[in-house]
Amino acid sequence: MSLKDNLIAEKLPRHIAIIMDGNGRWAKEKGKDRLFGHYNGVESVRNIVEGCAELGIGYLTLYAFSTENWDRPKDEVTGLMELLVKTIRSEVATLNKNNIRLHVIGNIDMLPKDARNELDEACDETKNNSGLNLIMALSYSSRWEILNAVKNIGREVSDGKITADDITEEIFQQHLCTANFPDPELMIRTSGEYRISNFLLYQLAYAELYFTDTLWPDFRKENLYKALFDYQTRERRFGKTSEQV
Repeated sequence: MSLKDNLIAEKLPRHIAIIMDGNGRWAKEKGKDRLFGHYNGVESVRNIVEGCAELGIGYLTLYAFSTENWDRPKDEVTGLMELLVKTIRSEVATLNKNNIRLHVIGNIDMLPKDARNELDEACDETKNNSGLNLIMALSYSSRWEILNAVKNIGREVSDGKITADDITEEIFQQHLCTANFPDPELMIRTSGEYRISNFLLYQLAYAELYFTDTLWPDFRKENLYKALFDYQTRERRFGKTSEQV
């Protein structure tokens, strides 16, 4: 029996965020180069996106490439960008078939022009889909996002559009990359690392964190169900007592 059968539909998170970690180590264990791991990690993306769509999850954010990843060896970065373009180009039809809408967050200007063009086209071609919102975090870092938000709010104050006293939590959130999405309730990180790694630092304030030793290329629906089952055993109090919840 699958763990899926034990999940309570009414208690599923609306938004799941995943740090897809372990591609390189998975490849090394098999005596292959790191790109081999990234290519196999794409199959995990397909499987988990399908799993979330089947469960009726509203939002899935995948940490695909951080701003720090630009410092990796040139061959790996080039290969990753080529893989990104190839994958997006081949997956748009499947996204539309499954009513999935693609979004991208991050410092997209840093991406190669062909990658930006493919992303723009894919987002446009899926914009009318009303099922799962698939959010790819590319060339993303939370510190960059927060700093960018502060700069933009500062410009609005300087231009007289708002005053410093007008700045609220809501105003700040409106200047983040995720302004149009709810905060994640569950964050999953694969590969046995226990870090958030500059990912959605502001948005994860009240998220449940789930860490697994499974490397990303081995992560499949049953692993997702295990994380969701664990999530449903937790009591989410948001600062209140158990009696108040």
